[in-house]
Order: sequence, then structure tokens, then C-alpha cells
Amino acid sequence: MSTTRLKTRDGDAVPTEAIDELKSLVRGDLIVPGSEQYETARRIWNALIDKHPGAILRCHGTADVSAAIKFASKHDILVSVRGGGHNVGGRAVCDDGLVIDLSRMRAIYVDPTSRTVRAQGGALLGDVDRETHVHGLAVPLGVVSMTGIGGLTTGGGFGWLARKYGPTCDNVIEAEVVTADGSIKTASAGQNPDLYWGICGGSGNFGIVTSFLYRAYPLSTVLGGMIAYPRAAAPKILRGYRDIIRDAPDELTVYAALLWGPDGTPLTALVPCWIGDDKEVGRQAIKALTEIDEPLVVDLHEMPFTAMQSMLDAAYGPGSRNYWKSAYLSDLTDDAIDTIVEQSKGMTVPGSGILIEHCTGATKSKAMGENAFAQRGQDYLIALLPLWTRPADDKAQIAWAKAAHDALAPFAAGGTYLNYIGADEDTTVIAAFGENLGRLREIKRTYDPTNFFRANANIAP
Repeated sequence: MSTTRLKTRDGDAVPTEAIDELKSLVRGDLIVPGSEQYETARRIWNALIDKHPGAILRCHGTADVSAAIKFASKHDILVSVRGGGHNVGGRAVCDDGLVIDLSRMRAIYVDPTSRTVRAQGGALLGDVDRETHVHGLAVPLGVVSMTGIGGLTTGGGFGWLARKYGPTCDNVIEAEVVTADGSIKTASAGQNPDLYWGICGGSGNFGIVTSFLYRAYPLSTVLGGMIAYPRAAAPKILRGYRDIIRDAPDELTVYAALLWGPDGTPLTALVPCWIGDDKEVGRQAIKALTEIDEPLVVDLHEMPFTAMQSMLDAAYGPGSRNYWKSAYLSDLTDDAIDTIVEQSKGMTVPGSGILIEHCTGATKSKAMGENAFAQRGQDYLIALLPLWTRPADDKAQIAWAKAAHDALAPFAAGGTYLNYIGADEDTTVIAAFGENLGRLREIKRTYDPTNFFRANANIAP
């Protein structure tokens, strides 16, 4: 059993009476090493991350968050923030410090008249999708329903609706934020606009978002599914994919992937999602993707948007070990495609994959600098996604991701996607924030001059 206990950032043990004081100030459960819930509470989605917090506070509301921040500041304790716990870098947990856990704060309130959605900071995508769906609405979020909205939103947020309505961060109307001094602020275009600008793409550097107010859009059913080709046909399939989606309407998003079938068969897959009202127009738009070559599987049908949102959940469930790398490409050239295919030969564990995300349309329409999300200029995001279960495979799988990323470097346009940054890539946040870094540092100095929030994709003040 772990003997870790809560410590200051200098490594001194926090007195028991101080911990008892925190317990008296909050409604949520304070979980410490040795307690029955501790091992479960410290685990996150990525099993590669194995950290032992000194304490975990499962907050009941904003008041608990504020009290925890004030306590940690008073005793100089490192803090990490857990929303969905789905961040690949494992920044939701920390060693010896205090985890401020929002996982019980998952309430969703939908206003169908104004088409807005208020979601607490610990909510998952699936929580939002279920509540909006009954009103015939949807918020532009990600593509795995187990993902937390907090990290997704503050890091950007790509999904099936992004080409039509922009990334998640572009659809935030306002947010409730608890800053480093424990004060509670509203961040919007009219109130604390600098804080609002920063949380929309600037990660968790300025405070803990305890609720978001999002725009929602009419959507009930989509036309989606999967088209699977043999892996051996990948060069032809990816070239056809590129040529077809260049002129695709914004209602159609298609991801391409080199992955494995359930039986371990290596595949080249296309995953389309048509969100337009006219499903026949969507069928015609998708049809060409089924005719690039002889497909092994064509599974396309109209489905509730909630079904599309959870379709990839099984591939990215908890308990696997993950190490991701990503690169933006301005074009999917023949040479880039050949390199992607060649690097896929290094994937040795079924479950791993290379994902190609199409990031045009409304994703690029907002001017650079309108909010903190800096990665708007490129058409494609390539994600290298090794996934494995045996610790003995750690070295080889991480090495493959790094080598594949290096091989793609000649085609990369610069920058990286904040939500795909691994545990050992803190220096790459400079590339993720790009030309917005200077303004982000100014906002950091305003709201967190001591870098209290540092267990994140950190911006030093």
C-alpha cells in the first residue's frame, strides 16, 4: 500500500490538523492514501500514468473548488485538476499534491429556446450529448463520449460538428472560473474578456472552469458509420480520400485511419459523418468514398447523433496504455501519404492506429487571435496513437510514435494539438500556443502570477 501523504512543494508533510481543517471546509469527499477509495480515485484513463496524489478532493460544487484552492495556496501544495481524466498526458493527477476532482460536478442544463447549454466542469461529452439530444440539439464537442468537456474545450476541441460550427472553444459563450486566489469570476465577452479569451484554447492555466455555457445547434440524426478497405490498399485509399474531401461540403466530416479490425486484420478505414438535414445529399456525398476501391465493409446508416458520438468509445476505453504524437499538415501530398503508410508498418499491437483528421471549414474561418486557440491554418491533423496493455511494451511503443513523428516532420506545417500532448512533452506547448503565447503570458501574470496552476500544459508567467 502506498505511503504517500500530502506534501508541500518543498517536500514537507502537511500537518494532519491542516488536512482535518480542509475536511471541515468542504462537502465533498477527501480521499487520502490508505483509504478504501484511493486506488480507484487516483486511476485515470491512460494506464501508462501511475501517480500517487497526497489527497484527492471529489468536489460537490464551486464552493469546494474555491476552498481547495485557498487551502493549497496557503500551504504551498501542488494542485492538479481532474475533469474527465481522459488527457493522454495524465495531467489530471500529480504526485504528493492535491487533486481537485470535478467528476461529481456533471449537471447539464439545456435551454432549447435560446439554444444554449450550461454544463458543469466535470461533465463528459456523453453527459452533454444525452441531455441536448432530447431537445434536438447538439454542442460541437469531440468524438469519444468518455472525454471530459473541460480539457477538451480549453484545449480546442475537434469533432463531427467542427467543420460546420467551429471547434468547441469557439462555441463557449461564458464560463464560471475559480482563479488562483480562490475567487469566482464570470468569463465572457462582456465580463473579464481577457480571461474569456484565454480559457478558449489556453488550457487550464488561468483557473478551474466549474461550468461552461455553450451554443447548441439543431441536430437529431446523422448519416454515418465506417467504410473499411484492406491495409494493403492504403496508398490508393488515402489518395482518393484526399481528393474527395477537398471539395466536400462542411456538413460532411470524414476521418481516415490505419487501424485494426476486431479480429486483428489490418485495415484502412474511412469514418464519415453527415450532419446535414438532407440525408440523400449526404448519401451522394459519401458514395464516392465507397468506390475508391473494393471495400471489405460498408456500414453506413442514419443514426441518432448520440450513437455516432459513442461509436469510437470501444477503441479508446480505459485501462490501456497510450502515448500520442501529432502533427499538422497543410496538404496531404502523395509523399506524405506514402510516409504515413510506411510508418504504419511499425504498428505491432492491434488497437494502435494512425488517424487523419480533416480540419477545414469553420475550423479555419475564425481569424487567428480571436481567442487563444492558435492552430487554425492547416487542413489536416495527423495523430499517431499507439495503444497497448503490457508494461513490457512501453519502450517499443513510445519509440514507434516518436520515430513516426520524426518521419512526418518534413511534411509538417508546425504547431501541435494541445489535447494530444503526451506526459513528456511540456516543451511542445510553445508550438501549440504559437503566436498567441505572448498574450497568454500576460493573462497568466494577471490571474496566476505565482504559477499556482502548473500541472497542465503550462505557460510560465
